[in-house]
Amino acid sequence: MIVNKKEKIIGVVGGMGPEATLDFFKKIIKNTEAKRDQDHLRVIIYNNPKIPDRTPAVLGTGKNIIPDIVKTAKSLEKAGASFIVIPCVTAHYFIDDFRKQVNIPIVSLIEELGREIVDNYSYIKKVALLATSGTIKGGHVQNRLEKLGIQILIPSENLQEKLVMEAIYGTKGIKAGYVNYENKEKFIKITELLINKGAEGIIAGCTEIPLVLKQNDIPVPLFDTILILAKAAIREATQN
Repeated sequence: MIVNKKEKIIGVVGGMGPEATLDFFKKIIKNTEAKRDQDHLRVIIYNNPKIPDRTPAVLGTGKNIIPDIVKTAKSLEKAGASFIVIPCVTAHYFIDDFRKQVNIPIVSLIEELGREIVDNYSYIKKVALLATSGTIKGGHVQNRLEKLGIQILIPSENLQEKLVMEAIYGTKGIKAGYVNYENKEKFIKITELLINKGAEGIIAGCTEIPLVLKQNDIPVPLFDTILILAKAAIREATQN
């Protein structure tokens, strides 16, 4: 097998959730310039759905996720990964802790999101964040973007629970396998309200959201965090 020795191997801490990991891998494939199998990138995925729920971990009401993610990342490192990506926005609340304990680089989804907005949508000064309550209350997305001069709008606490969290975590939510129009409608409804409040763009700040909400569903730019991270992983793997 002929391998470009300069090309790096992508290590994916997956399973948060499994469909988001599948979507991430698919977007790596779709966005890689390739005319044959051998042009694609080497990717090692550790799909570990046993990692505890991230939202309770951030809120301090659940199990600490740091040991599980670090162990998963170290397994990827041992398997030959050159760097790590974590397709879960809420987990990035702890990225500094992960980086202290893992010997290979970890690409930050939050840093890449900020770069995407500043580099390609410089006219946007106000965006709405759709995310888990862990991400909203953790503040890691807001802190990063506000340092870049971008104002963040979030749903009211009532709508956050009734629309966003219900669509993600409900008994008929995305994590339960309901990737359907009913959950898409919940996100469309909340985006309309936030656009009316001045949002110039929408951040799909939970990796489950792009499974149902697409760019053609809304009239402003949709920042698909899974796609942004996939493109960053491709860049990292192919740059010298």
